[in-house]
Order: sequence, then structure tokens, then C-alpha cells
Amino acid sequence: MNAALDTLEELSVPERILLVEDLWDSIAKDGDDMPVPDWQKKELTRRKALFLNNPQSAMTWDAVKMSVLGHNV
Repeated sequence: MNAALDTLEELSVPERILLVEDLWDSIAKDGDDMPVPDWQKKELTRRKALFLNNPQSAMTWDAVKMSVLGHNV
């Protein structure tokens, strides 16, 4: 590990989480500079078409979270 990472290891877990959030926010702010691969654009287009053809197949965000957490939906 390099010296910068060693220094980061000295932070508490909550401090490191905040740092990661700040880092991610700085990346998201410049997100337009990040290219989206063609395969990902095609997949998003495919999923949107599936939804538009069958909107009942979609799940609410709450239902997705409950499903992921193992709760009955």
C-alpha cells in the first residue's frame, strides 16, 4: 500500500465512508465527462422497451428494497 492509503487507513470507518461519499460526489459532478459504453446504452434501451410494453412488470423502489432484504413483497 502506498503512503496515502496508509494515512487513510488511520481514519475511522465513518470518516472513510464520508470521504468516499465526498469523492463520489466530486465524480458525479463531472459525470458528463464519463462516457457510457454502447453495450450499456443498448441494455438501457432494451429495458425501457420491456417496461413500456409491460409497465405492470416493474417494481416500486420500496418493493425492490424489501425483496433485496429478504422480506415478502
